[in-house]
Amino acid sequence: MTTKHLLATACLAAIAIVSIPPLSAQDATPAASPAAPAPKDKTLLDTFNSGGALMWPLLLCSIGTAAVGIYCFLQINGNKMMPKAQVEAVGQFMQARDASSAYSLCHSQPNVFANTIAAAMLKVNFERDLANKASMEQAAGETLANEETKINIWVNYLNVFATIGPMLGLLGTVTGMIASFDQLAAGKSEPSDLAGGIGEAMTTTAAGLLVGIPAMFLYFYFRNHLHVQVANIQKRATFMLDLLSGEIKLEGSAAEYERPAE
Repeated sequence: MTTKHLLATACLAAIAIVSIPPLSAQDATPAASPAAPAPKDKTLLDTFNSGGALMWPLLLCSIGTAAVGIYCFLQINGNKMMPKAQVEAVGQFMQARDASSAYSLCHSQPNVFANTIAAAMLKVNFERDLANKASMEQAAGETLANEETKINIWVNYLNVFATIGPMLGLLGTVTGMIASFDQLAAGKSEPSDLAGGIGEAMTTTAAGLLVGIPAMFLYFYFRNHLHVQVANIQKRATFMLDLLSGEIKLEGSAAEYERPAE
């Protein structure tokens, strides 16, 4: 082949190479898969449903905790258990040694303090030493203990919810983990296969703690508050009986006596 023929061949090859379009980056790489859809925002109802059937008793425990807490808040306070106006009126009757009027007032406006004093008034006997004070104190003490027990029943319900809530949450943890292990035993080891059982376990555990922690706090708070109120009533009732029996004599009005701190 002559030099002329070689030059012609080289020119044709160069023209062919230049005429081929270059590969773009999109052509050089495999087609990308379509983008995955954005995850849906999880609502509170979705979270509740992910906890399984045990979320329903946990919901009832939370409602019960709220209801009992409101009831205790309304009942365990100084204005409800020992109204100031009634205490002052009873004090005046006691200073005047008017047991009948004191009993009528307490009987017509019942509360913890009034019931305690009314029980004591039934034992009044001015013919005995100190108007039969020993029997009055015994009757007042028994009645006050009974009133405290009746209120304490409601406070103890908070302790019940504080105990049951975490236990139900723990039960949900166990059942959720059992469901996940069943999936593994069936040969399903993908994260999506195990997510349901693990989600149930975590959701019920959190729900149980969310019920138990407030219920335990309310239980201790109202239990201690009840003890304080009962101690105040006991102190005031003892003072009233001392006035009636004549063991204590005041120069001024009984209303001037300092009321126990609430």
